[in-house]
Amino acid sequence: MTSETAAAKTNDALLGLMREAGCSNNRLAVKVNELAARQGIVTRYTKASVTRWVQGMQPRDRAPEFVAGALAEFLGRPVSPADIGYVTAPQRPVIARAIAYRDDVGETLHTLAELGSTDVSRRSLLGAVPFVAAALLDPQRRWLLWLLENDQGPRLAAVADSGPVERVEAMIAMFDEMDNRFGGADVRTSIIQYLSTNVIPMLQRRGLPDHERSRLFTAGAKLAATAGWCSYDAAEYGLAERYMIQALRLCAEGGDRILGGQILAGMSHLATNLGHPGEGVSLARAGLATAKRSGSPLGVMRLNAMAARGHAAMGHGHETAVALSAAEAALESSKGAAQESRWVRFLDTHYLEAEAAACHRDLGEATAAERLAEASVKANADRRRRQAISRSVLATAQLQQNRLDEALDTAGQALDELGGVHSERSVQALRDFRSRLAPRQGEIIVREFERKALPLLGPAA
Repeated sequence: MTSETAAAKTNDALLGLMREAGCSNNRLAVKVNELAARQGIVTRYTKASVTRWVQGMQPRDRAPEFVAGALAEFLGRPVSPADIGYVTAPQRPVIARAIAYRDDVGETLHTLAELGSTDVSRRSLLGAVPFVAAALLDPQRRWLLWLLENDQGPRLAAVADSGPVERVEAMIAMFDEMDNRFGGADVRTSIIQYLSTNVIPMLQRRGLPDHERSRLFTAGAKLAATAGWCSYDAAEYGLAERYMIQALRLCAEGGDRILGGQILAGMSHLATNLGHPGEGVSLARAGLATAKRSGSPLGVMRLNAMAARGHAAMGHGHETAVALSAAEAALESSKGAAQESRWVRFLDTHYLEAEAAACHRDLGEATAAERLAEASVKANADRRRRQAISRSVLATAQLQQNRLDEALDTAGQALDELGGVHSERSVQALRDFRSRLAPRQGEIIVREFERKALPLLGPAA
């Protein structure tokens, strides 16, 4: 990034601001290198570089931004590249940049911070951000290349016992609890603001010890992934995809394979539920390649469950059964949540029951779906979102067996449970059930249910 392009004449604007700031060539070069390093970019500008800039040479890439930032610090007021006579190439909107997995982690941090800021302030039409299934291919490829290049032993998540990592992880635990109790839509903004204003600046600092740096990047990856899940829960599917892609890149920097596998599991879930089960299976397989030597049977269980969900959505009964069998075997091999990474301790037999019930529902295997969904409902009494989703699956299984009255009663309970929980995933599960009522919409009890469901589910398509 030290190559430069020629300009026509002496840069009087730059020279004037340097004089106003009382800034020498060497001092400016040092500050520019420092600002670049905060973004994870290595530059080696010297006082000779600044002399060339004053003589009319323009530095390439992001250097004009760093020169302006350095002068702004010296002067105590905003300075833009245009103020110092630099013409910068138009930058793609952040919603376009955030869908790419970048080698430069400094660029990833910059993109993620801008995405969060734009998301929270709604400075652009983020509600229209599209989900692009094809964009999930490159992150998989780059992650697997990273995995091959770092093919070492198992990488269990490190446990921090003090300092900034402990504080960040305490916040992560709090956000997870709020998400479970109230749904992702309510906690989403708080997570994004904390990530953008607290965690990303920590990651941009120079001189962090290696162990602290890897733990902070892992924590940042977890927060970005949680922002993705909460965006998913708020029906912001394009944003969910972008947060998860950026989370995967941060996770590579932290080197946590268990978390990497879980991020890929989330991406798989998103793809399958949005009608791209082939991509969902591919993402789950990438996660399994990540998790196979991670020392986390629970993580492997979840990824096999996600592969099963994709196969079931495509009507592949044999492949679904194989994946569910592998998930059960992984679950049985776990020595318990206390022996696993913190990132997978929420996974248990009831999680697998719920996912398996959805698989059997999609394959039309109503008896198995009913049995597993009932078990999930009983086990998750304190988790209203999971309760509502499992009740929706149970209602569909009952409907598939022509037990209309029971199905509508079960779905009505799911509606009641969603009071105070803002979860689009739960709503979508109920919409799926409602769509299956279409052949019987002439019946009075069906019309009554649709009237009750209208405020939450909206009009039927």
